Amino acid sequence: MSFWRPGTVAPGSSIDRDADPSGAGAGAVGAVTGRVSNVAVSERRNRLPIAKQRDALLYLLEQHPVVVLQSPTGTGKSTQLPQYLLEAGWASEGRCIGVTQPRRVAAISVAQRVAEEVGSVLGDEVGYNIRFESLSTPDTKLLYLTDGMLFREILVDPLLSRYSVIMIDEAHERSTYTDLLLGVLKKIRRVRPSLRVIISSATIEAQSFVDFFNTQPPSASVPSSGINPAEDMLPPPPTKKSRWDKQEKVPKSDAVMVRLEGRSFPVEIAYLQEPTADVVLKVVETVFDIHLKYPAGDILVFLTGREEIDRCLQQLADNMVRLPNGAPDLKALPLHSGLSTELQMAVFEPAPPRSRKVIISTNVAEASVTIEGIKYVVDSGLVKLRSFDPLTGMDALVTTPCSLASLNQRAGRAGRTSPGKCFRLFPSSALSSLLPTTPPEITRSDISLLILQLKSLGVQNVLRFDWMTAPSSAMLERALEFLYCLGALDEEGKLTKPLGVRMAEMPIDCMMAKILLASSEFGCSDEILTIAAMTSVQNVFLIDDGDSVKGELERRKFTAEEGDHLTALNAYNAFVKYGRKSSKWCHTHRLNFKALSRALSIRTQLAKYLKRFDLPIISCGEDHLKIRRCLTSGYFRHAAKVMPDGTYRSVRENAILHVHPSSVMFTRVPTQSFVIYHEVIETTKRFMRDLTVIEQDWLPELAPHFYSFKEK
Repeated sequence: MSFWRPGTVAPGSSIDRDADPSGAGAGAVGAVTGRVSNVAVSERRNRLPIAKQRDALLYLLEQHPVVVLQSPTGTGKSTQLPQYLLEAGWASEGRCIGVTQPRRVAAISVAQRVAEEVGSVLGDEVGYNIRFESLSTPDTKLLYLTDGMLFREILVDPLLSRYSVIMIDEAHERSTYTDLLLGVLKKIRRVRPSLRVIISSATIEAQSFVDFFNTQPPSASVPSSGINPAEDMLPPPPTKKSRWDKQEKVPKSDAVMVRLEGRSFPVEIAYLQEPTADVVLKVVETVFDIHLKYPAGDILVFLTGREEIDRCLQQLADNMVRLPNGAPDLKALPLHSGLSTELQMAVFEPAPPRSRKVIISTNVAEASVTIEGIKYVVDSGLVKLRSFDPLTGMDALVTTPCSLASLNQRAGRAGRTSPGKCFRLFPSSALSSLLPTTPPEITRSDISLLILQLKSLGVQNVLRFDWMTAPSSAMLERALEFLYCLGALDEEGKLTKPLGVRMAEMPIDCMMAKILLASSEFGCSDEILTIAAMTSVQNVFLIDDGDSVKGELERRKFTAEEGDHLTALNAYNAFVKYGRKSSKWCHTHRLNFKALSRALSIRTQLAKYLKRFDLPIISCGEDHLKIRRCLTSGYFRHAAKVMPDGTYRSVRENAILHVHPSSVMFTRVPTQSFVIYHEVIETTKRFMRDLTVIEQDWLPELAPHFYSFKEK
């Protein structure tokens, strides 16, 4: 296991820290080993707004088991509060402090920053744990992890017995696992009152978290734990009796809210007079306008997804030659979840001398991370959200306008260290039609995996689960129906053994978990392992890497006429055979070396699950029919039929679909009239990604509960 030592690699995370006014040292990371460095770190920590409230926060946590912290981004809550708990002894006697983040880039970068400040090796006293990647030991005292990974720990240890404090950071984002964790933590606290819970929110909705933890569920659903919560409270100091003692005392609330004032500078907001037809083109124009007309300061751009970010980076590169002589350079960097850890960390490094840094990001930079030096924000006003329609059963990524709360968060990025300016690429008249906050993800996403994991946890009646915001009955009904069709639930709604129990343990979505567990029966588990790993990474083929024609020609060397999944299999097999240790070979063939290396690691981890379940790893050789049938056994809900005009119709809902331009099927006519797909992305149209050609008869054969032949 490799460790990052402070001062050697210098990832440069600048989460929740004060800026270096000198500029030259901003974002740089030094080893916390000498007295001078320790003094510098101590001074930097003490300048953060949260430092003044250290003792008050620790006292509140002693007195109240649940503390809700409403604080704007940049006050130091993500990095400093866990350290205060560490210093106060909450991680003594083998206990651990857990801090959840909604995104893996935030979990890693915050852990790196805290490890530097504590003066420890990352992975020792301070560690992190994200899906398919962990850097921690059993003795780690402060663990940063994604909310999904903490929930997986609950499946193994339902009372989280090794944790003394759980901090749910960025709870205002209301991801599905954040909402699920809140409900489960409330349940755990009734059995284990000693557990402390901290919930941090950057928006004014924090009161809803207080109300949730102070509201008791119906008595019929409260288990008898045999533990008196009052026993965990410290007894009050003895006092003299007074005339007030006869009065009834107000019972102490479980949850209490604290508001921290942030430190922000004024941000000027500018709007377009008319809506723009091409957001990416307008972003490029605005960036160059800022670069040539405005004083020094880095630029942060908000776009919706990887495709837009890649197109923006390409157009910025194409227009760089138009910079006048003597103008500073422009260093453009992407930031999204599909990047490797190394590339994500690059955005925290300061810009080179005589250059300005521009970061093209998704909403990951909205609140989860703080990047120093940002003075200008260019906001498209759009975000890509997952949306599930229970009537059609279709789950899609849809581009929608941001909420007002998100717009304010984005604009605030420009006023962290000095006055800034935000350029919103839409008219001000559009503000009146925006929602005040983004709806919780659990109300607009497919919750099949959540239901499966709740069942695994022992929550049989999911309707009675204490949701903070309950999903609709239609969504619950759809999820239960789909899990039954997958074979994960029986007719009584209980987990099937062994399939349902095993699916809940797998760190992948329900459909791919079913495919992987069934692959041994189909005789192709070796190939399905590879396909499962490849669908867990993004951007394997570098089609748009400067020369799209060259990229497409190189991809054709791996293309399979049956579709994208088998094309990915061919690329992986070639990588293992020729390019496993050669990034040059990957670059020649327009393959992403880091993405393929990550797929290799993920495949190894998934193989361990099959071995633990005593499922043999079998290769089908050249018989790709087995692979396609196996994929159909899990992706049957995502089936579509090709129409004479070249479009597709979903088999069950009859919705119009199109092939995504990144698919190898974009310019091909399928050999059969039916396909299955991995996901739908909705922009101007509904696009299917990662397609595989199948035969019509396989659908009622492999999914008889979902499809049947129509009598004529």
